[in-house]
Amino acid sequence: MINVPIITTERFTMRPFTIADFKTFAKFYASDRSIYSGGIAGAESSWRMLACEIGHWQLRGYGRWAVEDKETGKLAGNVGLWCPNGWPEPEIGWDIYEGFVGRGYATEAALEARRYAYDKLGWTTVISLIKPQNDSSKKVAQRMGARFEKVFTHERFGETEIWRHMPASDLHQGGMDIYA
Repeated sequence: MINVPIITTERFTMRPFTIADFKTFAKFYASDRSIYSGGIAGAESSWRMLACEIGHWQLRGYGRWAVEDKETGKLAGNVGLWCPNGWPEPEIGWDIYEGFVGRGYATEAALEARRYAYDKLGWTTVISLIKPQNDSSKKVAQRMGARFEKVFTHERFGETEIWRHMPASDLHQGGMDIYA
């Protein structure tokens, strides 16, 4: 069994999901906010998605973290590394829950995830898959220094855009500072 690393910042803790997160997780997937994250889902599908989030760590050795707001103790979203079967390559993904949107959590947590991918896992590059209509996620990717690369058609999710993050070598040689 893999131990999911815990990452802390001044504002939040990135930690493994637990069963206690299910209600908030399911509420996100029952809302319109989930439209770019696989679409609106009921409790049964949300349960399977939460199990998938947890299981991804076991199958790949990395995954997405539950992002917990330190001030309130509430689950603010899920952010991290993701590469299920059918993905073109590993990605950084982010979903921020109601009440935490517009506070910079997606960018801040995604930068931490990218730092983990490059510094701990030894990755040299990573992408983010973003639906063409998802302007908010495109802005997060741009703030991180990612650039649109091409369109990818997923068998279930349809057209998505591949946004390529700066290579680890560029970040460590005076490129965009991931530690800002």
